[in-house]
Formats: sequence, C-alpha cells, structure tokens
Amino acid sequence: MKYIKGITFAPFASRGEFNKPETKESLRVMKEQTHADTVIFVPCGLQETAHSEEISFDHKRNVTDEELEKMIAYARELGLRVILKPTVNCVNGTWRAHISFFDLDVPCEPKWCNWFASYTRFQLHYAKIAERTGCEMFIAGCEMVMSEHREKEWRKLITDIRGVYSGLVSYNTDKYQENQITWWDAVDVISSSGYYPIDDWDNQLDRIEKVVKQFHKPFFFAEAGCMATEGSNLVPNNWEVKGGIDLEGQAAWYQAMTEAISRREWVEGMAVWSWHGQLYSEEEAKKHRYYEIYRKPAEDVIRKFYDQVQ
Repeated sequence: MKYIKGITFAPFASRGEFNKPETKESLRVMKEQTHADTVIFVPCGLQETAHSEEISFDHKRNVTDEELEKMIAYARELGLRVILKPTVNCVNGTWRAHISFFDLDVPCEPKWCNWFASYTRFQLHYAKIAERTGCEMFIAGCEMVMSEHREKEWRKLITDIRGVYSGLVSYNTDKYQENQITWWDAVDVISSSGYYPIDDWDNQLDRIEKVVKQFHKPFFFAEAGCMATEGSNLVPNNWEVKGGIDLEGQAAWYQAMTEAISRREWVEGMAVWSWHGQLYSEEEAKKHRYYEIYRKPAEDVIRKFYDQVQ
C-alpha cells in the first residue's frame, strides 16, 4: 500500500453541496495548500436513534449518487487518490459508537439481524459506486464500537463487499479500540481514529503496533484531528470542549502526532479530519475553533509533513 497523505473532505455533505463550483474550488485549494495525495469522501447514512433498525441514505442530508460520482471524477482529475467511507449517524444526535441491540433476538425488540441487513444494503450501495469510479480503498464503516463484537456479521459484510468491489477494503475503528477487534484478518488494511492526547502518542502507538504485528496488515489513521480550542490537544476526541481559540495548540498537536508516527515504519499514512467544503477568509479562520485546518498554523505542519514522507 502506498503511503496515504490524506484529508477527509466535506464530511456528511448535504444534497447539492457537491454541485457547487465553490466546493470544487475548495477541493482544489485543499490539494494545492496541503500537498495531500488522497481524499476521503464520507456519504451519510441516517437512523433515527441508536436502537433503530433502518438506515436511510436517500435524503437531503446526503449528496446524491450523481453528485458523489462527479466529485470523485473531479478529485481524480486533480490527481488525488480517492477513499470512500460511508458512515452512519443517528438523527437524534447519539454518537454512532452507541448503536446496539440485545445480543439475543427478542420478540418485539429491535434486532441485530435487521440492522445488519440494512447496514449491508447501505455499504453495498456505495461499494458499487467505489468500484464503478475506481476508488483506491473502501472503508466499511467508522467507529461502530458497540457492534464490533458481532464478528460473524462483520465478516459476512466484508465478504459481501468483496463481491462487488475489487479494491482495498478497510474498517475504521475508534481510538483505543484497535486491540478489541478479532476480525482484522478479514480486511486488507487496519485503520482507526487517531485522537490521542498530545503527550500520549508513543504509549498508544506501542499498543497499536502489537495489533499490526499480530495480523500482519498495513495500518493508517483514517481520521486524525484536534480542534483549535484551548484544552483540545489533551482530549482531541471531545468535540464539546469549551475554551478560547488556540491555533498554536492545534498546530502543536499535529506536530507531536506527525513526529510520533514518523518514527514508526508500520504507520502507512493518515487522513486529517477535516477540510470544509466552503472556503472562508483568513480572518474567519483565525476565529474558527473547530477541527478544520484551512489557513491555520496546523495547515503548515501538515504540508511540511506530507512533503517529507514518501
């Protein structure tokens, strides 16, 4: 696997957003200013609550297939490799990691079997698009922590995906969960969300390395990010951290992360979370305390890192 110098672009974009000229311009600027060579697109599936069985993806909070395919084609025109990562969210705001059901089917209660049937339809829909458009990798979900013990169902899903998609298949587990998954042998690439404290990277990489060596698979961070908010670099996974703007703190976090992974030959890339679909002024960027790196010191850190890795 070639080293991934990636950025997640306009995650969970709503209908019509990928048709806007300014969105294409934002993707072009992303490549130009960060020197990324890979973009991750994240189509959005929705279920009402963490205990709903049905996942919908033909809705206004998701781009259409036509929009997505045109954006993939444009990304390839720019020379970017493309990874597709269809991801489920809950309408009521519950984090997807909490999607769960009784382990034994119970009459009149929501069931894993029904949910996995719906989740498989969702994933296969986009796996076919990934095949049709030549995406280099397909990531079969993100941070589905409470479902990951359902080994049989995940193995079948990966097999079903391979029936319609011929590229590399991965799954993006959440931070601290890398050593909890028993079915890494089923995928081509292990990936996880790298939201670790600024001073804890070496400890966590030591732990993850044992998993990578056990399964003999390539590994990359399918997500990695920190907000430009005071205190975020100590708990970068917490998007509810409150505080003032801390552009240098965000940059310091990326510096610590990139230095740490540079010392580990088995880490074969990362994808920054994230880059907004609509650009904004430099003055606005200085007031933007969330994860985006556009026109922030963190952008310079990423560009220098991507320039030095092969």
